[in-house]
Amino acid sequence: MTPETENAFAAIRSDHGAESLSRVERMLEPGGGGARHPLQKGARWILPGLSPTPWHDPRAHPELLPVVEALESAHPVVKEEMKSAWTVRRDAFSDYEHYLTRQNDWQALHLYRGRAMTEEAAATVPTAYKVLKESAVDTEKICPLLESHFSTLLPGAFIAPHCDLWNFSINLHLAVDIPDGCSLTVAGETRTWEEGRCLLFDYSFEHEARNDSDRPRTCLLVDLWHPETTVPERRALDVLISEIRRMMGES
Repeated sequence: MTPETENAFAAIRSDHGAESLSRVERMLEPGGGGARHPLQKGARWILPGLSPTPWHDPRAHPELLPVVEALESAHPVVKEEMKSAWTVRRDAFSDYEHYLTRQNDWQALHLYRGRAMTEEAAATVPTAYKVLKESAVDTEKICPLLESHFSTLLPGAFIAPHCDLWNFSINLHLAVDIPDGCSLTVAGETRTWEEGRCLLFDYSFEHEARNDSDRPRTCLLVDLWHPETTVPERRALDVLISEIRRMMGES
């Protein structure tokens, strides 16, 4: 760790106790804090002590329930605004750039990115913008290291199996516009989206998605802090990953 990271960790321990970052410290040890599930081996960091559960019940975590309920309640309006944006504001969408690849058959309209709401989205999809800001951003449930975006898979698109970088955030999907023939597989278990409802999964596990239909599939994706992480851990992880990115010259 750099001196800046060490100083930040010391301040967090001063605020929250000497043992408050023990799991983060174990994660940084050789071996990454212990054994991990075979289907998490592609992840860069695994915070020990988090439930190794690929699929989560979106309503099982009290901290996340208000986000789930707010998004699902807003679904009818969110869908109409999204359809309008796809028709008349296609220039607001871009090829999705994953840390592993870039796909032109996977389109994204960002609502939150670079630690801030995307102001262009306020005019393009105002209801989703407002609900996301009030339920996830203002409440600090969103992971500021990551993002929220409308994810549109074009007909025939396939997202190859991969693990994301870590397990200390969790991926929430609001199913916005779901044709038949679409699927999401996490840790070998395949499910389908139910339009207007949320799915929640740990994307440190290997996962893939496909659209075998004849029209686009759209979900609203939100990267949230894993509900089993603590406030001091979130502070430390934010500092740690931000410093690593700075050292690597990443934005």
